[in-house]
Amino acid sequence: MTTMTPAPVKAPTPSRLGSLASRSRKRLEGTGWQRLALVTGAYLASLIVFGAIAAQQGANPFTVLHAMLSSSIFGGGSLDQTLLHAIPITLAALAVAIPARAGLVNVGGEGQLIVGAIAATGIGVDIGASVPGPVSWIAMIAGGALAGAVWAGLAGLLRIRLGVNEAVTTLLLNFVANDILLYLTYQPWKDPNGLGQPESKPLAIQAQLPLIFGSQLNIGIIITVVLVLVVWWAVKHTGWGFAIKVTGGNQEAARRSGLKVRSLMLSAMLAGGALAGIGGALNLAGVETQLRPDITLTFGYVAFLASFLARHEPLKTALAALLFSAIALSGNGLQLSTGLDGTITDILLGLIVLAPLVMTKREGAT
Repeated sequence: MTTMTPAPVKAPTPSRLGSLASRSRKRLEGTGWQRLALVTGAYLASLIVFGAIAAQQGANPFTVLHAMLSSSIFGGGSLDQTLLHAIPITLAALAVAIPARAGLVNVGGEGQLIVGAIAATGIGVDIGASVPGPVSWIAMIAGGALAGAVWAGLAGLLRIRLGVNEAVTTLLLNFVANDILLYLTYQPWKDPNGLGQPESKPLAIQAQLPLIFGSQLNIGIIITVVLVLVVWWAVKHTGWGFAIKVTGGNQEAARRSGLKVRSLMLSAMLAGGALAGIGGALNLAGVETQLRPDITLTFGYVAFLASFLARHEPLKTALAALLFSAIALSGNGLQLSTGLDGTITDILLGLIVLAPLVMTKREGAT
């Protein structure tokens, strides 16, 4: 019987290893450039399609673009307003991004913003006139965070205990939060001096967030930047951030690795809800100063799209939220300058969100 002796495997030489590394690096660089080209092309296509729709409505696309830029960035005070509106959108977007990393879908940013604003109003109106400003600011932010965490935590508990889909429960809780808001502003919290309008008593001056350097911006923008950086550090450089990523990637593998999957999922929902609650509190204390219907202006739903666009990466999510804030505000000047309904900007938002879907499909095909 003849024994087959396997041919010896030659160890790769240093020169061959260098060649392989060089080819791999070039392939990765090529992929990066290809992806950049796809992204740029997809977003340019979004603008072209939007311009075509505006032209079909009888408006000059370049006039529309100029009006949008003036309303959101270059007009007097428009950039400040864009940044202020980006505060609740950014924090609500992070409220989507953190649970998403744990494999959860939080569609409840809107409701969590609302309950955060409700809690901040209750605390601010009650103590705002009798304590120093910083005390009331901290109390309102803490109250907003707690309210948002509880609101998101309800959906988290239903998911981990009963298996109820959190996308459904968080969405339904948005309507419950709005009903509570309407009840409070139309009945027990209605300002008796508000000329019949459904709104709460205004915050005392010292309870309102102070402005920065005489601009329209308040310290809420600084708090938001700090929170974005904290979230980025937490999900990228802590054991908790790694654990929720593992949980979101493969729950069974996470369990076998000894991770407490249910606790991690709940903690992700609580953290996200707390951030959205803070966003509601900052919007109330720094911009609105009174609780009223439609106080969030669908910020939570726009935030969901921003997080999706950024693939739930914290820093990219903040940039996407800023972009969406600019687009949302840019509709204000369209009716005056072009005669278009300002809600046409929703089409542009949709096209921008659609762009990465097309790009992902294109990448999969290649």
